[in-house]
Amino acid sequence: MPLEKPDSAPDSLLTRARKILSAETGAAVIGRYAKTAPAGPGVYRMLDAEGQVLYVGKARHLKKRVLSYARGTGHNNRIARMIADTASMEFVTTNSEMEALLLEANLIKRLKPRFNVVLRDDKSFPFILIARDHPIPQILKHRGARNRKGDYFGPFASAGAVGRTINTLQRAFLLRSCSDAYYETRVRPCLLFQIKRCSAPCTGEISAEAYGVLVDEALSFLRGESDEVKHRLHALMNEASQGQDYERAASFRDRLTALSHIQSRQGINPHTVKEADVFAAHQDAGQTCIQVFFFRSGNNWGNRAYFPRADKALPADEVLEAFIAQFYDDKPPPKQVLLSHEIKGRRLLAEALELKAGHKITVTTPQRGEKRELVDHALVNAREALARRLAESASQARSSRVSPRCSIWKSRQNAWSLRQQPHLRKQPGGRHDRGGTEGFIKAQYRKFNMKSEDLAPGDDYAMMREMLNRRFSRLVKERDKDQGEGWAAPDLVLIDGGPGQLSAAHAVLDELGLPDILIAAVAKGPDRNAGRERIYLKGKQPLLLEPRDPVLYCIQTLRDEAHRFAVGAHRARRKKGITASPLDEVPGIGPARKRALLQHFGSAKAVSRAGVADLEGVGGISAQMAKAIYDHFHERG
Repeated sequence: MPLEKPDSAPDSLLTRARKILSAETGAAVIGRYAKTAPAGPGVYRMLDAEGQVLYVGKARHLKKRVLSYARGTGHNNRIARMIADTASMEFVTTNSEMEALLLEANLIKRLKPRFNVVLRDDKSFPFILIARDHPIPQILKHRGARNRKGDYFGPFASAGAVGRTINTLQRAFLLRSCSDAYYETRVRPCLLFQIKRCSAPCTGEISAEAYGVLVDEALSFLRGESDEVKHRLHALMNEASQGQDYERAASFRDRLTALSHIQSRQGINPHTVKEADVFAAHQDAGQTCIQVFFFRSGNNWGNRAYFPRADKALPADEVLEAFIAQFYDDKPPPKQVLLSHEIKGRRLLAEALELKAGHKITVTTPQRGEKRELVDHALVNAREALARRLAESASQARSSRVSPRCSIWKSRQNAWSLRQQPHLRKQPGGRHDRGGTEGFIKAQYRKFNMKSEDLAPGDDYAMMREMLNRRFSRLVKERDKDQGEGWAAPDLVLIDGGPGQLSAAHAVLDELGLPDILIAAVAKGPDRNAGRERIYLKGKQPLLLEPRDPVLYCIQTLRDEAHRFAVGAHRARRKKGITASPLDEVPGIGPARKRALLQHFGSAKAVSRAGVADLEGVGGISAQMAKAIYDHFHERG
């Protein structure tokens, strides 16, 4: 029987392996690319025999940079390994080295090459937005592209910090936080007015002019003019007190208290630094922690610790330089960037950030004064954050809370008929969680919405069969297509349930041709008491682990995380359903027309009862659209 498939068929694993082994790699290959490399600035990519990007770099002169790799000598171990694996190269020219730096950062974040410093957990930061696309501005939390008209303040280190600040700002300035649709339908003040967190402009409790004064005060405070705002409120409070208008004086007093509360929560508030980001890097045990502090309008808006993926041999300054370029790829840079280490490309980085931001930016490593104190404070936090991370990793390795190759499973390997220590995953009733060496790998969580029309409500077995079939069918397809980077088969699947759920799971995997995957069902003990769980395995008696058994603790941690994820997803879906409107189902009705209809009729129910002539009287609703809306609500069989 021939070993190779016909040319028209996809390459087999053996054929692909032969291609990889026969591909030429190393300095000689790079030397040939150097002959045709562009002479100007740009970005280069080094690829292995499979076409995977190994490294992305920038250069002022691409040809000279590639020739330096082609020499093959004088490189450290990391670069030597990279050169040895390089089978091809790609080039992109740019107009300047600054543009090359920005493009390099973008490509590294997108491609995540093995030999680059890669920024992980790069969520967008939340901002406070005072929206001005409505006559009565709204204060709210904003994350993502800043394309809505209004004033943005931030970034904040966490959504919780934004929420707490907005709540306090509402008490200080009484700004509305409700949506425009909710605002337009109010006929009496809501609860926020009763608890003195909104001035209720929706029902005319305050005039538009007076509300505009509150908005201006809030903007002044957020821009760092807090002393002026507080002096004005003090004067108004004293004036009201002298006029014996004690209720009004008390309202100003409460607003002053709220402002003091905001400033007291900020921690370090520098006197000479109005707008800056502070970066401090600390290395230990082959890992790097970069602590980032955000200062805006003279206030500390929080901090966050990052642990970028980098080669252990890279010094802290090189990791920091690569990190900052990626950090600002999708974020607006401040006027000052303060660093704990001097970096080689400091001037180039500053010019690239200026090109991106459109204003002057300074990148410095302060040596004395208040700025140095801020950097030292960030360094202390970086050192402590890395120490906690290392301690937690060591603890997880010992206790196996979520470690995939944890030592505590050794004692259960024979009893459970495990081929090897398991790489733990969990698929709990429509939710899929995964644990890794450094905690739960949340990027690989999955949720399943049941699609079967024959599914009876509350049929746990049918839901489990559908979920397992959908998840493991994909595994079978990836295996048959010979995709080495697909989702690999797990060593152990934990099912939340008892013998019935275990049988249903085995039936699905047997039907898919995956009988060798070990499945264990975890059922709570008598009275559903945690700590008395029973473990069910096919063909074995139920196992009852000791309450302090670390394996039991590991399983409980996985189950609790799966439940947390499932409940959170359910709440999000239910909340979305609550806020949905029948108008959302009408084709051609977007936010503007929906707002116009609600403003005119008062509610979606009133819209559904309106006639065609009444609908045509709404601004932006044509005769054809009015007919479509009427038909949508009146022609249902």
